[in-house]
Amino acid sequence: MSLDAKNMSSPEAIGEMTEHARSVIRLNIEALQALERTVDASVARACDIILSRPGYVVVTGIGKSGHIGGKIAATLASTGTNAFFVHPAEMSHGDLGMLRHDTTLLAISNSGESRELRDPLLFCQRNGIPVIGMTQRGSSFLARMSAVAMVMPSVAEACPNGLAPTTSTLMTLALGDALAMVLMNRRGFSAEAFGMHHPGGALGMSLQSVREWMGDNHAPPPTVPLTASFADVVASITAGRKGAVAVLDDDGKLAGMITDGDVRRAFAADVTGVRADDVMNRQPITVSPDQRMSDVVDLLTANRISNLFVVEDDRPRAIVHVAELMQAGYLS
Repeated sequence: MSLDAKNMSSPEAIGEMTEHARSVIRLNIEALQALERTVDASVARACDIILSRPGYVVVTGIGKSGHIGGKIAATLASTGTNAFFVHPAEMSHGDLGMLRHDTTLLAISNSGESRELRDPLLFCQRNGIPVIGMTQRGSSFLARMSAVAMVMPSVAEACPNGLAPTTSTLMTLALGDALAMVLMNRRGFSAEAFGMHHPGGALGMSLQSVREWMGDNHAPPPTVPLTASFADVVASITAGRKGAVAVLDDDGKLAGMITDGDVRRAFAADVTGVRADDVMNRQPITVSPDQRMSDVVDLLTANRISNLFVVEDDRPRAIVHVAELMQAGYLS
């Protein structure tokens, strides 16, 4: 659809809008720098409380703080800290029951005076449930009701009217991420554990183990003995449809690998009497079932090869081909 030229901004207006956008980003950068300077031991105390409690972290907040709280809860949950978000208004209508005796409440309010937070805060005080508060005002109701108050610096909002939450929500998000990452580190939460919590998408697929990729019904790789004839090698590669065959020694262990490329190169000479051990690669690149699929992708890419074997106890268990990884979404 073409744009009406008369509705387009003038070059001067475009310049002004571009500079305005840059000024907003500069204010956000300055806010994060101020936050970095003011981060103190309250983060460590908040972590100690969460780590000492067996129950969930219940995150709550109203308005933009609620939206940020939902993201913080999701980050906590995916990095080893059991957490979920509850709207504070819903708490006043029955969902306070989600605040069990072993939970921790993470309450977010820029002003610290949000009316909707009062019921859950008073409930926690009556029932001995620790509150971790995130606010810009250290003297606010939220800060006073918190076992630990993580107080953010007072900075100007990027909104021209100083009203719409902008820099304040960015600082809250950054502080929530910092809390989650410190907790993740303290728990020793590994990449493998992250993959278990995040099985979907390209990230989850890359953290999947080769054994998980193989599954229970993965077809065994094509194999030939060391003494196999050249014709048998070609037939086995063709039947396997993976562009390679594993060469096994007398004990059934992997002795080498023959690929389509090896076959083509062998045809440059007389193949009469040629056996598998005459043309095989005696040091093929392999992976174990316990390695990540990201390792497989890295090896295929770095070595510019199309396939490799999964080897366990020196025996080939599966063959990985770059084409099937691309089809499944492991490679783009």
